[in-house]
Amino acid sequence: MKALRPIGHDERLSIIDHLDELRSRIFACGAIMVVIFAVCYWQNKPLINALNRALPPAATTGLGSQQHLNATLGHTLKQASSDMSQLSTYLSKSRGIAPGAVNATRNLSGDLQQASKEYPKTSRQQAKPITIGVGESFTTTLTVVGYFTLLLSLPMLLYQLYAFVVPALSRDERRIATPTMIAAPLLFTAGAVFTYFEVLPPAIHFLQGYNSSQFQILIQARTYYRFEILLMLGIGLAFQVPLLMLGLQKVGVISSKTLTLNWRYAVVLIAIIAAALPGVDPVTLTLETIPLLLLYVASIVLLKIVEHRAAKREAAKPAEVGPIDGLDAT
Repeated sequence: MKALRPIGHDERLSIIDHLDELRSRIFACGAIMVVIFAVCYWQNKPLINALNRALPPAATTGLGSQQHLNATLGHTLKQASSDMSQLSTYLSKSRGIAPGAVNATRNLSGDLQQASKEYPKTSRQQAKPITIGVGESFTTTLTVVGYFTLLLSLPMLLYQLYAFVVPALSRDERRIATPTMIAAPLLFTAGAVFTYFEVLPPAIHFLQGYNSSQFQILIQARTYYRFEILLMLGIGLAFQVPLLMLGLQKVGVISSKTLTLNWRYAVVLIAIIAAALPGVDPVTLTLETIPLLLLYVASIVLLKIVEHRAAKREAAKPAEVGPIDGLDAT
């Protein structure tokens, strides 16, 4: 804990002190990840259920055929309940019919009516991916837990990195680095959340439903979770584009004018990046490309704001006064 104390910019530390601080911060990062990993493993079932949310109902039997079967059975149960109710009414008004038979038809009518109400709920139950092999369910669970551990511990990991690097930064550099370190995990989380709610459901629905009548669709847990995790990770990293553009602008590589003039090349580059991400279908590619284009536009706006503020600060500086012509400087 002594090594993790805040260090001032003017302090002079030996190489041993720096290594000791680095070791302590690595241990702190490890302890944070162990605790979060334990919590995620304890709650692995809700986490896996959250990833299964994107699966369409009854995906293991083919989306189109299953939906048609569900609709047919639901209609049949409803019609049978109506017919049995009419038969019960007819028998109750007929002579020579035993009361037990009338009661039996009434009970059967009630059971069919209840089944017609409950069947739509059961037919929409969440499908589950399959596992192949003895240990795949265990290793797949660890993979899911590891991803959520990284996602939840990322803010603390970035803080430890920032706390180690910030003493070497000047006050002006620290004014830039602090918002960057705060924005990086927020942008990554925003990208992962956007992928989870807006990209994965239509992408999975399209991929699993495409030509489903010709295949018996079985979803393997390992490939399915890898697809989701890599997609969320890739788009989460792609959401760092504004910070990358800001860093390049600070070192003088690009400017807002550069991005504006070369937007055609940027569109091609964004399309290549989207194609490199998981998912080759047009739905996934479109949902990946749109936010990247919006981030590119946001980067242009951000650089314009930064350049405008820099110009105002430069204009506010007092002009340097030189020696007056014709007079001795002394």
